[in-house]
Amino acid sequence: MHKLRFGYFIAPVHAPGRNPAAALERDLQFVEHLDMLGYDEAWFGEHHSAGSEIIASPEIMIAAAAQRAQRIRFGTGVTSLSYHNPLWAADRIMQLDHLTRGRTIFGVGPGSLPTDSAMIGLNPTDTRELLQDNLDIVVRLLRGETVSAKTRTHELFDAKLQLAPFSSDGIDISVAAVASPTGARLAGSYGLGLLWIGATLSADGFNALAHHWDVMEERADANSVTVDRRNWSLCSPFHIAETEEEAHRQVAHGIKHWFEYFQHVAAFPQMAVNGSEVKEMIDFINQSGIGVIGTPDQARDQIQRLWDQSGGFGSLLQLGHDWANPQDSKRSAELFAQEVFPHFQ
Repeated sequence: MHKLRFGYFIAPVHAPGRNPAAALERDLQFVEHLDMLGYDEAWFGEHHSAGSEIIASPEIMIAAAAQRAQRIRFGTGVTSLSYHNPLWAADRIMQLDHLTRGRTIFGVGPGSLPTDSAMIGLNPTDTRELLQDNLDIVVRLLRGETVSAKTRTHELFDAKLQLAPFSSDGIDISVAAVASPTGARLAGSYGLGLLWIGATLSADGFNALAHHWDVMEERADANSVTVDRRNWSLCSPFHIAETEEEAHRQVAHGIKHWFEYFQHVAAFPQMAVNGSEVKEMIDFINQSGIGVIGTPDQARDQIQRLWDQSGGFGSLLQLGHDWANPQDSKRSAELFAQEVFPHFQ
């Protein structure tokens, strides 16, 4: 086993009706805490509607966080590339790469909320097609090519970036996947990384882990590029405490909103828990294999299951949430660093 990296995928999911400025500040403080604890990565999402995932620009959050956290790497988790002019998206990520001194990972996807794409006249089919078109342009631009291209929403004429990447290694790019192998096919075609957000959201996703990597390698071979398991990130939700009972008590703070959001707003059918009580939600997380609400031992077992099922990956990202209050969430991250990291490093 190579040294596994650890991080957080911070969409974020905050309950509406609370002070958004304070919520964003807590996100930034949390990343400072992760940096101090030795986490490797922090990813911020992009959403524009629904009032819970309140970061509209992961690039702005990363620029702010990078001034506070001097070591950790940052990922856009993800930039909804289908919504943007690919030239400007590449130009912004290049600037961010310099501001972070090469600590930026460019995570891209089609966009997850139907209400986001609807406001700019796109449907989910449109966004998937645009992702493929725009990603091809972005990859070429970041390699220093001059690009002329036309998509459904934009046209470029002899477009090129005015900067080269901060380091000679270039900028890492990862393609998001939720359930289908579409993201794996696209990432494999260009030799990019894979950010599998839906790795544990259903039994089908968990059982398909090895298959998705096979898809990556097949597409890479077909396009004469290579892929590396170290550039494969899996996401899973965790909250741990000194005892299982204490962890269960702590998540009663906010787990109901998290479930309500994913069931009724983000429209994840995999979150169809039977019942509306906190205990039923905790049992669903633990028994379905989605994640862990419990102890460091249980967290270690979950990661080992993911490793064994997948055949190996590069980083484990905890899905950020407000299940517990900020103090208990920080303590969970601390216990994870102290008692889970060493087992895999």
